[in-house]
Amino acid sequence: MTANISPFDEITELFQVIGQPARLQILLAIGTGEPCVCHLEAVLGWRQAYLSQHLMALRKAGVVNDRRVGRNIHYRLKDPGVLDLIQQAAELEGQSLPRLSPSADCNCPNCKHERGCEQDCK
Repeated sequence: MTANISPFDEITELFQVIGQPARLQILLAIGTGEPCVCHLEAVLGWRQAYLSQHLMALRKAGVVNDRRVGRNIHYRLKDPGVLDLIQQAAELEGQSLPRLSPSADCNCPNCKHERGCEQDCK
């Protein structure tokens, strides 16, 4: 977040950044892991360009960090407490959040590794 602003401004800025439905879904899809963009594509069913726009905004606001591994960029939450915040907001509204998981045909390195496709992951 930006320096030299009040705590109220920082909280407002955070809510503005994460307050879009697409960004909430991205944050839930990232969860406590470090998925690559192709994994997020498979989980959410969105085009890479659309995801990248939202990930860039989340990264600029300091909500997520990224790390390049070969050709893949992996994202993780800077503070996993944001998941608690989202969950609490859902509970206040009497909503339950969906569990986001990739389709069975997800070919990202994370999913291949989980399915035991060690040779494909190298």
